[in-house]
Amino acid sequence: MGGRGREQGGERDDVNGGGEDGADGHERRPAAPRVPLYRMFAFADRTDAALMAVGAATAVANGMAQPLMTFIFGDVIDAFGSAASSRDVLHRVTKVIINFVYLGIGAGLASTLQVSCWTITGERQAARIRAMYLKAILRQDIAFFDKEMSTGQVVERMSGDTFLIQDAIGEKVGKIIQLLSTFFGGFIVAFVRGWLLTLVMLSSIPPVAVAGAIVSRMMTTLSTKMQAKYGDAGDIVEQTIGTIRTVVSFNGEKQAITTYNKFIRKAYESARREGAVSGLGVGSIMAILFCSYGLAVWYGSKLIVDRGYNGGIVITIIMSVMVGAMSLGQAAPSITAFAQGQGAAYRMFKTIERQPCIDVYNTTGIILEDIKGDVELKDVYFSYPTRPEHLVFDGFSLLVPSGTTMALVGVSGSGKSTVVSLVERFYDPQSGEVLIDGVDIRRMTLGWIRGKIGLVSQEPVLFSSTIRENISYGKDDLNLEEIRRAIELANAANFIDKLPNGLETMVGERGIQLSGGQKQRIAIARAIIKNPRILLLDEATSALDMESERVVQEALDRVMLERTTIIVAHRLSTVKNADVISVLQHGKIVEQGSHVELVNKPEGAYSQLIHLQETLQVAEAPNVDPDAIMENSFGSRSFTRKPRSQGSSFRRSTSKGSSFGHSGTHPYPAPCDPMEFNNDQDLEESADKISSDRKKAPIGRLFYLNKPEALVLALGSVAAAMHGAILPVYGILISSAIKTFYEPPAELLKDSRFWASMFAMLGACALVLIPIEYFLFGLAGGKLVERIRSLTFRSVMHQDINWFDKPEHSSGAIGARLSTDALNVKRLVGENLALNVQTISTIIVGFAIAMVANWKLALIITVVVPLVGFQAYAQMKFLKGLNKNAKLKYEEASQVATDAVGGIRTVASFCAEQKVMDAYEKKCESPTRQGVREGVVGGLGFGFSFLMFYLTYALCFYVGAKFVHEGTATFPEVFRVFFVLVLAATGISRTSAVGADSTKASESAISVFEILDRKSKIDSSSEEGMVVANLRGDIEFQNVCFSYPLRPNVQIFTDLSLIIPSGKTAALVGESGSGKSTAIALLERFYDPSSGRILFDGVELPTLKVSWLRLQIGLVAQEPVLFNDTIRANIAYGKQGEASEEEIVAAAEAANAHQFISGLPDGYNTIVGERGIQLSGGQKQRVAIARAVIKDPKMLLLDEATSALDAESERVVQEALDRVMVGRTTVVVAHRLSTVRGADIISVVKNGTIVEKGRHEELMRMKDGAYASLVELSSTSR
Repeated sequence: MGGRGREQGGERDDVNGGGEDGADGHERRPAAPRVPLYRMFAFADRTDAALMAVGAATAVANGMAQPLMTFIFGDVIDAFGSAASSRDVLHRVTKVIINFVYLGIGAGLASTLQVSCWTITGERQAARIRAMYLKAILRQDIAFFDKEMSTGQVVERMSGDTFLIQDAIGEKVGKIIQLLSTFFGGFIVAFVRGWLLTLVMLSSIPPVAVAGAIVSRMMTTLSTKMQAKYGDAGDIVEQTIGTIRTVVSFNGEKQAITTYNKFIRKAYESARREGAVSGLGVGSIMAILFCSYGLAVWYGSKLIVDRGYNGGIVITIIMSVMVGAMSLGQAAPSITAFAQGQGAAYRMFKTIERQPCIDVYNTTGIILEDIKGDVELKDVYFSYPTRPEHLVFDGFSLLVPSGTTMALVGVSGSGKSTVVSLVERFYDPQSGEVLIDGVDIRRMTLGWIRGKIGLVSQEPVLFSSTIRENISYGKDDLNLEEIRRAIELANAANFIDKLPNGLETMVGERGIQLSGGQKQRIAIARAIIKNPRILLLDEATSALDMESERVVQEALDRVMLERTTIIVAHRLSTVKNADVISVLQHGKIVEQGSHVELVNKPEGAYSQLIHLQETLQVAEAPNVDPDAIMENSFGSRSFTRKPRSQGSSFRRSTSKGSSFGHSGTHPYPAPCDPMEFNNDQDLEESADKISSDRKKAPIGRLFYLNKPEALVLALGSVAAAMHGAILPVYGILISSAIKTFYEPPAELLKDSRFWASMFAMLGACALVLIPIEYFLFGLAGGKLVERIRSLTFRSVMHQDINWFDKPEHSSGAIGARLSTDALNVKRLVGENLALNVQTISTIIVGFAIAMVANWKLALIITVVVPLVGFQAYAQMKFLKGLNKNAKLKYEEASQVATDAVGGIRTVASFCAEQKVMDAYEKKCESPTRQGVREGVVGGLGFGFSFLMFYLTYALCFYVGAKFVHEGTATFPEVFRVFFVLVLAATGISRTSAVGADSTKASESAISVFEILDRKSKIDSSSEEGMVVANLRGDIEFQNVCFSYPLRPNVQIFTDLSLIIPSGKTAALVGESGSGKSTAIALLERFYDPSSGRILFDGVELPTLKVSWLRLQIGLVAQEPVLFNDTIRANIAYGKQGEASEEEIVAAAEAANAHQFISGLPDGYNTIVGERGIQLSGGQKQRVAIARAVIKDPKMLLLDEATSALDAESERVVQEALDRVMVGRTTVVVAHRLSTVRGADIISVVKNGTIVEKGRHEELMRMKDGAYASLVELSSTSR
């Protein structure tokens, strides 16, 4: 489905003048584009600057602590080694080690401020970057969304890329400054103590720098490629979840999962290489450093003999260079984060800095004192950016005088909608002018002129917020009285007042919780409240029932008075009262005049269009003369005609206005308010109860998910354990070297050569072990990410529709969860697991060595180690509570962005960019505050960790000195115990540094398993259930009662019964919101009835195999849902993508689509754009019909299937549908009673029950019946 379009995005520059991957294609240069590190801080404010200054200063101070420690350390060695007797040791050492206490207090305070400041500023800047990115996205012109960016990519950028940027500009900056300070401080101390030995040790720096530079560049390249593929995968998630009802109705889950898996598999390939590259870099750096230590031991011994150095000086120099150089090795995670953050920042900053050709934020331009409303298109040449070679207008001109109504009619694709787009300035013409009051709109302030234009489109776009907030998009600073007046004018007050939460009812993603008619009325209220000078109407009443249409049309008539109005219409009955009617063909006006003038030209284009529509209409008022055209308000819906004969075939043309609750992406909604639980606490308690067991120990389950990589993890753990043992072994070597420095010259030179060779061997081990460890854990972690993303998405795809009705399961929220959860969880099995194994190995090996060296001293020093571990545990537990709520809040913020980008034309039309930003920033306030708290807590944890680190030094040497004083330990034993246990404490402190990451990972693991463990009640992946051989197609509702799961107290059906025999056509009619859409949703088994039964061929639906059942049903909805893919792939989607070329062409011909498809530059390979934006409404509908036709279903569900077609297309498509319907059970949902006259059964649905049923003639004989009243109302409206 959509994924295939994404895969072909690289071709789209050729296909449509610029693909959706255009931006990515620009990004994926061989040079691995990234921003300079300093530019990542471009969005810091003064507070951030202050935080960074304090953080940098304290990081420098913290970094200098270790080099200063080596001074003290050298003094301690001299105190031990040069004491005249063991009795002098305690006194001399005690005088020195008090400096460790002072150093610990200073380092603890500095590290607290360092971590707090950088974490806080990272959170603040990331929040600002998210907001700036969304603001920049909303600023872009429509062509940008046509060619370069999809909704899924925006969500992935805001969830994934900002996560990487925050990682790069937050605490890791403080860490790198600290490490650089340690590096330079170490060498300064070393030069002060002995410049000659220091120069020799400096020989290791050039190869270390080269290795680091190579690794950084390669990591940036791999990260850029990986994030690009995750962006593609995110696009699949947004498209699929956003159109979930269409996906499941066509059994498209497997296809979506396959496409998604293909992209994350490609991302895994990059992740796998990342591990190998990082491991080689760190391993080579460590090998170089250990070899340099060996060189230092050998050369230092020569300097002791030849130059008069002493052991304390040599050890101080070695340790100073060691802590300085090893700081570079510890910088690897930060360097990796910087590389990934720079690649992510390039993608985001490129968009932030992009200057659109049509800039809504540009406040320069003309603002007229008073606008009359004259609209003129003068000699316009225009082609869409995606198809620059195809001219839509070639010298087009049109004049609409102020206060007049201009109707644009013509076949689908003739350019009617393009006029609206140009007047709204969604695009600029290549040449020619669009004038308002004689001024080129390009010279006007864009926001001001759009504020004077009101747009009501055929497919209403609502945002995932309350009804009140949706209406307020039309105007700032609304009061309740204005809102009430608007909803009453739009005939929306009645249904809104019936909702339990009234105006505060959440409408759901893209308005899914409301019916089509309800959505349209809210959209009209939004336009009415804007009080525009120029009104653009595109089938504004198309989704309304007769009574609603009549009232709303009267409202629109009043609103249109003295306003310039442009109407785009297929139904010519809607335009008869227009002042001027323009007939468009192929981007030209072929005829123009009033209705009366044009109908008097029997051979004219307008008369031909009328004739076509007359042949399609079935008269509803039997005694009206066929030539009588009822004088009507502007919005009269059809011309009246004589009835067809009784035997006239049922015209399955389903014109506009179903009561289906659906949006352009959700054909079958739950008309319910997801916020109508008894209270939020019930929901939270329920969710907590479901996952309480899993929350205690999700880590074990993660390892189970990694079971296929058990051998890889085992080998990686062995490598990590051996890596962890390197530090204690290093402790043995350095302590042995210290002892050697106090030997006689002959033995000193001999032993120094031996220990130097041991350092070289240790370096060789590091060079082998570390790359193996990183590669294996990268492999396992990458596989886990791929598996978690795949399994989670698979589980999501097989949830029942009720699950998707909840706001927390919107496409934006799910996309964000898939992006961040998988990355967070990877850390538990990737770098964090490796680090934990290393630390455990370091502790065990170090403790064993210490016990062998001097068990009494080792046991006493070991008492200190649990204190460091306890603070790490307490910090993680505290952070756990913070992360949970912050994560959910960011998902809510992601949905605001998803809504805005998905409805970008509506946002632009209503100048609602600032409203979107306000809503987004409000959603981000809470998680940002929690991020600040997290920084403070993390800083305190790190401060305590460093304090304990240096106190351990003091305690160790004090106890050691006391033991030497008492004769129970020797000088070499003290230093052996010291080195191995201090290195073990360093490991624990390093593990506590990943506390925040581990906390996030644990919360993400819980989030993942909540989805994986949820068992859907209606699971399309289940193989259980019956398959009926030779299905006839009998449908029966038996005493069905139903209420939507999210609103159990509101009864939709009450004891509904209906029989539809095989091969017959049943029509459901009634007012908007009466329950017609619910019947379709139940037939598709989106939901199960609360009680009663629904039978197919006498078999209950729940006993049938879900996927087989949906395979038997063909759906054609009023608002077509197309995926961002080729036309070929969209049609083939009806057969799960497995249709042959002949079948695709045949289906297109049956739907009257082949001709227009063949006329496109790329034919069936044309990318339709996100939600089919590159096609006109009629073209989209024909592709959707072809998709249903190719399915060859046993049962058809038609919801206004030809509503978006012009008269000629409708006639041909209707004939195709007539052929397709032969021998099939068909259910038609309609407002337009003219479309259902020939149905075998007409059922009138009112308040959730069938109040009348029968054939048209039978029902018409009931003079006061519900159906006859609807027919009469329909007739008078015409």
